[in-house]
Amino acid sequence: MARWDRPTLVAVALAVCLAATILWAGSTSVAGFSAYNSEWNGTADLRGHADAVGAEATVVTDTAQYGGVPPSGTVAVVLSPDSPYTDAETERLREFVRRGGTLVIAEDFGSNGNALLEGVGASTRIDGRLVRDERNNFRSPNLVVATEVNQSGLTGGADQLTLNYGSVLEPNGARVVVETSSFAYVDENGNGALDDEESLERRPVVTVERIGDGRAVVVSDPSVFINGMLEKDGNARFTRGVFSGHERVLLDYSHVGETPPFVAAVLTLRRSPLLQGTVGLAALGVILVVSARVSAARSGRGRTNDGPRASRERLRRGLANRHPDWDPGRLDRVMQEIMTDESEQGDDD
Repeated sequence: MARWDRPTLVAVALAVCLAATILWAGSTSVAGFSAYNSEWNGTADLRGHADAVGAEATVVTDTAQYGGVPPSGTVAVVLSPDSPYTDAETERLREFVRRGGTLVIAEDFGSNGNALLEGVGASTRIDGRLVRDERNNFRSPNLVVATEVNQSGLTGGADQLTLNYGSVLEPNGARVVVETSSFAYVDENGNGALDDEESLERRPVVTVERIGDGRAVVVSDPSVFINGMLEKDGNARFTRGVFSGHERVLLDYSHVGETPPFVAAVLTLRRSPLLQGTVGLAALGVILVVSARVSAARSGRGRTNDGPRASRERLRRGLANRHPDWDPGRLDRVMQEIMTDESEQGDDD
């Protein structure tokens, strides 16, 4: 087996480190709400909560994936979409709900959430203004603790929900599941204080309504589902309550940030059997080429060790041992004559 010298080992180690760094960078994200972001503002932990209730979590990067799962027994989660769903995409989600799926839409200040709610036929709307509570909160009036929970399978036994700069809902006939305390108010002018025109009262933050054979769940703060907030009282239980009773959880990130390049490549590969075969053949070809080059390099290294320079040194040592009385000049002349004769014999052959 060929032995690698120290520079080669260092080069290999650096190559491995570089490859590991590229792989890590290509499979993670720092974008808020990203399924591949394990920091406080990501949602990588959602898959673990799906596993905890026996549901299989799948990341959706294209709404066409909705057509590949049975709506009954499936819950899909949309968190604060960055861009609007097209008419065709909205129709896919509408059909998913009408045929028995559960669709969770969590939004606070963006307009894309309300557009999607309207498109799928839901009556609830997101208010889009900040809710504050000076009495029931987690360290700040902006982190409202919603204390009024109508217990059901949907809430998972949670007795409260902790928001992080969330908004409130306009149910418009939908059933209210969670409300703030009676000390909450909507900060209409955004000055961070309760003014005369702002009133204290209970505000809806979670609703549910039937649409066809399915249902739509609306949450007025997508931050309820981020890693850092899932640790707060009630949020993890609520999340598991939403997932519970379903066989599948679709985490819809088709309109949230960018999918890491390595992950995007893997997801594309999974959806295309033809591409899988092509990549497999290409990988096999690369392996064969690399193996051939390694074998050639090892053979070349062996020839170098036994090449002319090594042969010349062995010949010189042999002559010096046999004729210790010869001076260096004579050794050189005799070596030259011997090697010239061998070269001429090789040419004659």
